[in-house]
Amino acid sequence: MKITLIQVGKTAQSYLIEGINEYQNRLKHYCNFELITINSPKSVLSAGNVEAIKKAESNLILSALNNSDFVVLLDDKGVEYDSVTFSKFINNHQIKSTKNLVFIIGGAYGFSEELYAKGNLKVSLSRLTFSHQMVRLFFTEQLYRAFTIIKGESYHHL
Repeated sequence: MKITLIQVGKTAQSYLIEGINEYQNRLKHYCNFELITINSPKSVLSAGNVEAIKKAESNLILSALNNSDFVVLLDDKGVEYDSVTFSKFINNHQIKSTKNLVFIIGGAYGFSEELYAKGNLKVSLSRLTFSHQMVRLFFTEQLYRAFTIIKGESYHHL
């Protein structure tokens, strides 16, 4: 199974880049993991129209998706999992032979209605609000943690 994380905008902080790279390297032992960065068109950003920004970003994300992808929107209104339940979610997709499990972190203004319609599931990482850049690190760590739980390794202590 391939797992893809699509994010809007580059990660700027070096400490976050270092952490994300660390978990990306660890994930190589468990799955085919790909990180895709979508850049919002500067012309749309400079206009400042929130709906136009969401639509432009979502259109770029939609163009990166395949019809067979299982799409999970990381959204503050989504279902919340603990780490063990999240690992069961990942494992179920392995068992079902999901070809590509795609997680999406939107831009600062969220997703367009078209992207919400394309999503199979919305997942919230927390009730707290985090910067989109920090969510990237938290997500890659939780994905790594999920695989160590599935494999019964000692990273996650119950």
